Amino acid sequence: MQKLRLRYAKRGRLRFTSHRDVARTFERALRRAGVPMAYSQGFSPHPKVSWAGAVPTGVSSVAEYVELQLVERVEPAALRAELNAALPDGIDVLEAAEARPGALADRLEVSRWRIDLPGTDVAELRDAVTALMAADTALVERMTKDGRRTIDARAALLSAEVQTTHSAVAQSDQISAATAQVDDWPKASEPYGILVTVVRQTTPVVRPDDVLSALRVVAGLEPSAAASATRLEQGRLDDGGGIADPLAQDSGAERIPAGEPTAG
Repeated sequence: MQKLRLRYAKRGRLRFTSHRDVARTFERALRRAGVPMAYSQGFSPHPKVSWAGAVPTGVSSVAEYVELQLVERVEPAALRAELNAALPDGIDVLEAAEARPGALADRLEVSRWRIDLPGTDVAELRDAVTALMAADTALVERMTKDGRRTIDARAALLSAEVQTTHSAVAQSDQISAATAQVDDWPKASEPYGILVTVVRQTTPVVRPDDVLSALRVVAGLEPSAAASATRLEQGRLDDGGGIADPLAQDSGAERIPAGEPTAG
């Protein structure tokens, strides 16, 4: 009867939750909110929920997407409010829109990441990023369920910009109102380097830790403290080099703009 698309955030302590647990949390919230979900057929029916990728465990995001299929029509605004009341702190529905034709996954070609590197000198990080962007390849290793795998992190890296803790605030406000509300970014008394990257969503996906591994391989950068990553945006590259909002193509459907989440 109806397909809805949601943009949601995963942050705070919930960033350490696996995608499987996030999916279970959403299913429980859908039941508590009384959402009239469509279910699959068979011996063990499941609600028709389609996930468009997921951030790694331990990584925050304000740009995750999911599709819901319903058997009755509901107002996106009402669904967003009811879900946020049922979801735990750290998972918030930021936008809701009724889906129009076209696969959502086809609209998610790139991601913009913010990687905070406490204790890392800005000039040192800038030199390392310059070296990485000048390199033809940056082969890094990742452990997968099938064993150790080598990937080229440089091939997926479209852009990289170094900021400080001061300049990043203004930049995040330009991306979205919700981005500036991520409260688990590192806090430090001294300015440190922040890397903002745009990465093409290849197979296998190049993750923030792969980019950090590439900086170590190419330039010998060794952060003195644990990094913290947040996905800021997903979408397609537009003609101006920006990232197009994946829900913008659902224009004509009722859409709830980005902003502060309701209760939850």
